[in-house]
Amino acid sequence: MTGPRNQKSVILDRLDEQIVCCLQISPRVPFRRIAQVLNVSERTVARRYKAMCRAGVLQVVANISPVALGESDWIVRVRTRPDAVLGTAQALARRPDVSWVSVNAGGSEIVCSVRSHTQEEREHLLLDRLPRSAAVLDLTLSVILRRFVGGKATDLVAEPGVLTPEQAEQLAVERQVPRYASIPVVESLDPGDYAMFRVLARDGRAPVGALARAAQVSEGRAGRRLDTLLGSGVVYLHVDLSTTALGYPIAAHLWLTVPPDRLESTCEAIAEHPEALFVAAISGRSNVLAWIACRSLDGLYQYVTERIGLLESVHSVEVSPVLQTLKQSGTHVDGDLLTVHK
Repeated sequence: MTGPRNQKSVILDRLDEQIVCCLQISPRVPFRRIAQVLNVSERTVARRYKAMCRAGVLQVVANISPVALGESDWIVRVRTRPDAVLGTAQALARRPDVSWVSVNAGGSEIVCSVRSHTQEEREHLLLDRLPRSAAVLDLTLSVILRRFVGGKATDLVAEPGVLTPEQAEQLAVERQVPRYASIPVVESLDPGDYAMFRVLARDGRAPVGALARAAQVSEGRAGRRLDTLLGSGVVYLHVDLSTTALGYPIAAHLWLTVPPDRLESTCEAIAEHPEALFVAAISGRSNVLAWIACRSLDGLYQYVTERIGLLESVHSVEVSPVLQTLKQSGTHVDGDLLTVHK
């Protein structure tokens, strides 16, 4: 990969794309294993990975599943005065309980995801601060009922065919990410878990030794606890990517209306689309939200007409183009590139 930190000069070659795909299959796979699969040196893999991180193309990060803690995720659509949209979006992006923020439509709408740890925090933001802001004209709240895409490393764009089936099989891990509905609910995580998580939130590939020092436990205990948290789905790893740098500069949110008895099958069908970065059943009049990325506006048109349009269960669709992303998966975005996580 060459070029300074500028979205027009970030170019991923075939090897960069292969490394990204390897990490999507197994986010904590050792560099030496990637090197063996791709038939290059371990030093080359490490150098390419660090270069992509520095350039703002890629970050491997961790998140705690809200389901595990009995919490809820909310999707918020905020319509503001055009002159206040960017300032409001930036203020929301600075909040630790807001995990992604974008400016949509004609530049007067903000879409964000809110995950507050307590009901009081959520109500303070959604029922007090935002409604009382003079810049806010309208507010629509939807709770995420179930995720179908979102919560595993393979969610973001991976170009088909970058790895051969044999290469992908060599990287596959036996542990499967639990389905959203099967993630266990725990009353709370202990202080050591949170200490480890804070390290993983900055670097999902942090060595076990760093996690052990943070939690003040032995490396063996830290490794076993990490396996438990990841294996149960309580903590999940995310390969955060700049879709623009990967050649997908057009993003949009699709708000779909689907009959309740077709909700599951429709979401599962959209989840199979490579363009889908996030798919969830939500509350409200539009009961499915899909976040997609395409190579061009014509590609977006074709996706809506040929992929979504062929789903008989979809009664209506609203296309809300993303004009600017300020935060995704908790990672701040500068232009189209990722900045230091948390």
